[in-house]
Amino acid sequence: MRLIVGTRGSELAIIQTDIVIDKIRNLYPDIEIEKKIIITKGDKVLDRALDKIGDKGIFVSEIEKQILSGEIDFAVHSLKDMPTIISEGLLLTKTPNRANPADILVLNSKYNMNHDEIHDWLKNSKNIKIATGSKRRISQLLKINPGIEVPLIRGNINTRIKKMELEDFDGIVIAAAGIERLGLEKKLKIYYFDYDEMIPSPGQGALAIEIRENDSFLRKICDEIADLESDIGVIAERSFIKSIDGGCHMPVGAISEIDGDILRLRAMYGDSECKNIVSAKLEGKKVDAVEIGNELAKILYKKLHDKER
Repeated sequence: MRLIVGTRGSELAIIQTDIVIDKIRNLYPDIEIEKKIIITKGDKVLDRALDKIGDKGIFVSEIEKQILSGEIDFAVHSLKDMPTIISEGLLLTKTPNRANPADILVLNSKYNMNHDEIHDWLKNSKNIKIATGSKRRISQLLKINPGIEVPLIRGNINTRIKKMELEDFDGIVIAAAGIERLGLEKKLKIYYFDYDEMIPSPGQGALAIEIRENDSFLRKICDEIADLESDIGVIAERSFIKSIDGGCHMPVGAISEIDGDILRLRAMYGDSECKNIVSAKLEGKKVDAVEIGNELAKILYKKLHDKER
């Protein structure tokens, strides 16, 4: 049997797709899987922030069209890039094992500091430039230190690292999962943000497998390679972002942690100008992941609007 999987063309996207291919082949060695590279709008427009060119669908709409048309059988995405509402006729399968969901600061090679020194430098220094294209990251950087200048940067990870060096930015903020999947964590000077400093994007570090809704065969296969705790965690996070209606236009973050039967969800929400930011935590039984996400969204929505009055 032969299947075709769609993916974006970056090195990271291909590595992520190969992770899923390997998981499927381990269970079904007779299935042949071919990769098809698809260029999305988000890959073409790199000189504008995400909120200026559309919502999260900019990274997936071209790929989704090819699933629906039958040109490809399924696609592998970064879950954080997926809209909360999936196109009619498609669905996301359960989530495979999640990589590190944290954000990291990649420092310019001119610096040589340990973790504590980076923490103090980031919090207290003036006139430093930390680049990102994310309003969520901008808001939380400015909460750490209102004096940080945050220039725009987009593109794949290696492109961002090169731009940081060429334009002499002091650092860039990137998802830890991307750096680790590329095997760059030991080659760069990096600082891992804890969740008190930087709450990740909902679904960050997780992979999304998208299939046709009526494809029961692929759905069964993807259920077999899923990780149930990873899946429950991202269900809570995506429930939160859907309920609060957060996309590229508002700073929104959420991260789940599971301890036995208990799910702890922490989240942040801010205004479109990245000036006001609120955060909160909520816990409950992991079987109530959707309700926990919905309830925390209500709490933060009220908290932000009360703060703005």
